[in-house]
Amino acid sequence: MVSASKAKRQAKRVAEGKPANSKASSVNGSAPGTPPNGLVDQVKKLELQTDEKGISDRVVTGVLDSLATSRDTKISSFSLTFHGKVLVSDSVIELNHGRRYGLLGENGCGKSTFLKCLFARELPIPEQIDVYLLNQPADATSLTAVEYVVREAENELKRLERLSEEVLEKDGADADILQELYERIEDMDPSTFETRASQILTGLGFNAKTMKKYTKDMSGGWRMRVALSKALFIKPSLLLLDDPTAHLDLEACVWLEDFLSKWDRTLVIVSHSQDFLNGVCTNMIDMRMQKLLYYGGNYDAYVKTRSEQEINQTKSYQKQQEEITHIKKFIASAGTYANLVRQAKSRQKILDKMEADGLIPAIVPDRVFSFRFAEVEKLPPPVLSFDEVTFGYEGADTLYSDLDLGVDMDSRVALVGPNGVGKSTLLKLMTGQNMPIGGRVSRHTHLKMGVYSQHSAEQLDLTKSALEFVRDKYPSVSQDYQYWRQQLGKYGLSGEAQLAQMATLSEGQKSRIVFALLAIDQPNMLLLDEPTNGLDIPTIDSLASAINAFEGGVVVVSHDFRLLDKIANDILVCEHKGVTRWEGDILGYKKHLRKMMQAKGIVA
Repeated sequence: MVSASKAKRQAKRVAEGKPANSKASSVNGSAPGTPPNGLVDQVKKLELQTDEKGISDRVVTGVLDSLATSRDTKISSFSLTFHGKVLVSDSVIELNHGRRYGLLGENGCGKSTFLKCLFARELPIPEQIDVYLLNQPADATSLTAVEYVVREAENELKRLERLSEEVLEKDGADADILQELYERIEDMDPSTFETRASQILTGLGFNAKTMKKYTKDMSGGWRMRVALSKALFIKPSLLLLDDPTAHLDLEACVWLEDFLSKWDRTLVIVSHSQDFLNGVCTNMIDMRMQKLLYYGGNYDAYVKTRSEQEINQTKSYQKQQEEITHIKKFIASAGTYANLVRQAKSRQKILDKMEADGLIPAIVPDRVFSFRFAEVEKLPPPVLSFDEVTFGYEGADTLYSDLDLGVDMDSRVALVGPNGVGKSTLLKLMTGQNMPIGGRVSRHTHLKMGVYSQHSAEQLDLTKSALEFVRDKYPSVSQDYQYWRQQLGKYGLSGEAQLAQMATLSEGQKSRIVFALLAIDQPNMLLLDEPTNGLDIPTIDSLASAINAFEGGVVVVSHDFRLLDKIANDILVCEHKGVTRWEGDILGYKKHLRKMMQAKGIVA
């Protein structure tokens, strides 16, 4: 483990090894702030949570309580420390076979770190429980998507066969685990590998053309889908998914929700989508107050149960505090009368016993922050208009043909449609990053756009702290650290998180920094491409409130049905080289997608 002081010394050495200036592009720009070549490995190690020798930066303890042959896992006395910060202390991990757990917690509480320590088997997880963590894209290879998934399935089959032979030789034919291994080997069925791989890839948005692409020719988002397809195909005993919908469109999210709702092994999933958690999870784990707190049911059931528990605890706490106050008041007023002194001593014993048994704690509310985008100048329409716009990338099919579209200061537009139809391309046409090959895009002369993209966090120099980065990026605004502390604090990044190297922060914390930069630029129109990726649910609620309070125009591309339900007034479906207005709300659109997939036989 790297201590806090050592991490600080490492950060200082990294800073000293940097070139004189490595300016990142603005939020509205497209050039990523990639670290200099000499620091790429350093950043990678920080993100992987390893030191310069490849040793884990995590300190993990735990005792296996369940049987080594059981399909359920129970580990007591679990503690997790990262860079000297205690994330979990003396808690219990309880993962039962066939249960689907949603892992909750605010950004930076350690959800991803927890999944990584499970995957790295830094805890005494029985050997027969194979663990798979989805947090990296598939390798860049000369295999197509189908070939890649089939190869991984063949490797898994070989592993299971080898393991069954080892168990048979070591423990004999009566070994408890053998029956399960034989069932898994039979379920694999090599004759169906290609068909089943194609079905999963189709559900995740691949078509006949994209399935034939080599993984080395795919973007990171599509390679993440291939990696997810592999995980869903091989069906490990314990599957860990860290924000699996981040690179999916709405249609693929509906398919994945349906697929995972039938998952019959152990699943732990981190997701920012309340709607998705409701459809998939049988249990919730709340990572709060350095504990793992367990709740039965989906997300809505968790909210109801937790609320009821906190109401009851508050009543009990208040009653106990009143009793303590009454006892202390009596003791203080007892004076020197012998009979009263005896009573006072008796009351003191009652008080001492209450404290020894443990007093009922007061409810500690979740940290809730609310941010707002700056007030903006009202612009008269037309603010942004498309007149018979045609666009297509060179050497590729036309994406849009004769498109007419308008966005004004009161617009709240959601762009929906499958991946590949050009939603992000449409945003780039709005900004001028892409130029139409026909027609015209007109912008008001005072229009200032703020763009949040799926890759906005790439502009961050991950070897710096957030505090250093924003101060260096906006030197003319202020050089006062206290001023920048307040600005970052408005977006929920406070305390040690402001001083830590950004490579060690969670994806949600990095997103908060990007939103802070976006607000500093004071745009009067927001173009948001997957703004909820990595954010926790309370932060998404805060973002929705900020968007609704914003006085400028907003265009959003998102796979989060709940966010779109809160903010979107117009739902525009990108399809057939044009844009069509959906007459209804986003939940109606979700039902429409499900019916379409049922008609195609993609979902039951």
